Amino acid sequence: MRSGALWGYVFGIFVASSAFSYLSLYKTQAQRDRLAAAFGSNSATTALFGPAPALQTVAGFTVYKVSMTLMILGAVWGLLTSTRLLRGEEDSGRWELLLAGRTTRRGATTQALVGLAGGVATLWAITAIITVVTGLSGKIGIPAGPALFFAVALVSSAAMFLAVGALTSQLAATRRQAAAWAAVALGVSYAVRMMADSAVDLHWLRWASPLGWVEELQPLTGPRPLALLPIVAFTAVLAVVSVHLAGNRDVGASTLPDRSSARPRLGLLSGPVGLAIRLTRPTVIGWGVAIALSALLYGVVVKGLGAAGISRSSVGQVLTRLGAPGADADAYLGLVFLILAVLVAFVAAGQVTAARTEEAGGRLDHLLVRPVSRPSWFGGRLLVATLILVAAGVVAGVCTWLGAASQHAGVGFTPVVGAGLNIVPPAICILGIGALTLGVWPRATSVVVYGVLSWSLLVEIVGGIGALNHWAFDTSVFHQMASAPAVSPNWTTAGVMVATGVISAAVGAVAFRHRDLAGE
Repeated sequence: MRSGALWGYVFGIFVASSAFSYLSLYKTQAQRDRLAAAFGSNSATTALFGPAPALQTVAGFTVYKVSMTLMILGAVWGLLTSTRLLRGEEDSGRWELLLAGRTTRRGATTQALVGLAGGVATLWAITAIITVVTGLSGKIGIPAGPALFFAVALVSSAAMFLAVGALTSQLAATRRQAAAWAAVALGVSYAVRMMADSAVDLHWLRWASPLGWVEELQPLTGPRPLALLPIVAFTAVLAVVSVHLAGNRDVGASTLPDRSSARPRLGLLSGPVGLAIRLTRPTVIGWGVAIALSALLYGVVVKGLGAAGISRSSVGQVLTRLGAPGADADAYLGLVFLILAVLVAFVAAGQVTAARTEEAGGRLDHLLVRPVSRPSWFGGRLLVATLILVAAGVVAGVCTWLGAASQHAGVGFTPVVGAGLNIVPPAICILGIGALTLGVWPRATSVVVYGVLSWSLLVEIVGGIGALNHWAFDTSVFHQMASAPAVSPNWTTAGVMVATGVISAAVGAVAFRHRDLAGE
């Protein structure tokens, strides 16, 4: 419920900032008509963000601006939370202690799902309160009933993928595997929805995607409550199946059996650096594919969005505040690389928390009793993480250029690859802050690293509409990054961020060397 409350505030603030930004950016009917003409029937933006049927109104713009982003965030929150509190608790051994009491496997799973439903209810309640209060403004004019239904639509994906995570927690042998399978389901759902929105004759595919069902709700613009039926049915069926499967297997086992033995694979196991590569390889490959596909997709639609006249419309004001002025394609690519910078920063945060998990789970003890020093383990993990971040930046730049080149968008290779390298310094800065926290205050590692990342992202979202002064804006690591290729990369500032990360990591390494290992 605490997690649901936190994200409820994020959802609500995003809705409120989008509604009020519309009033400040599009003050005349002529401006609103130009916005609708540029984006209302643009197939590229429709494929990325969903349809935009009523951009001449505050309500229509707000739905268009926030729906897809919050649907994805809610889905990720749901699948990660459910796999952590179901399969994760089982992997740690705490689930076995619970079942030693007067409860059954199915009863415990049912109660856990009820608790998770309480988290979704908290997410909805806070989102709904902020949305209703925002709608009460005379200039916004969204009635309470439609605002409540809008909040339901925003959290629907969280409820569905919470149930997906609950199911994969019963099917998979580990939490990592369960989360990966649930993430694949989310990726397939998004891809099917994108195909449905990219062509008129494929709209029927929306009914084959859970995210498409949420789109069919059409909150604020043309509400269709009947579209809630597949959402509710999908969530309920997965929850019932999860409870049933929980009662049919032993604690610690999985419905889909994992291999009990395998041929030894000893490659890269000669030292801590090789071990770090082996441990992070599946996650890195997954993130690499996600970044590559995202960059390729954004590059493909550069030409279509450039034709919409971004920099000549009021949307260009937002891009300018985010540091991405210039020609249409360049301004759009500046925003694209901001999004990709957030993805790469998540990779950095994941590398730090993975190192902390290795310590908290007791696995690091088995390494350090061997002739492996603390500095070599700590430095090896950071070296591997840094190389991963650099590779992610290069992949982002190259794939964006390939997508743009496939559409003959006239984008140069060198500037775009340089923009890809430009998104690495913020991630290295976050990596260093996480390493410092790991060395000084290990139990707070996850909170601090994701707190810095979330704060920086929130500042960019709110600051993009001009709602923050420059002092607050400067606290975001993403704002310190130049919006290349709309402007030339500021390698001096990038060097400062890298130096900050390196110095923080060095201090963390010294602190780690002189402290005791800390469990959970």
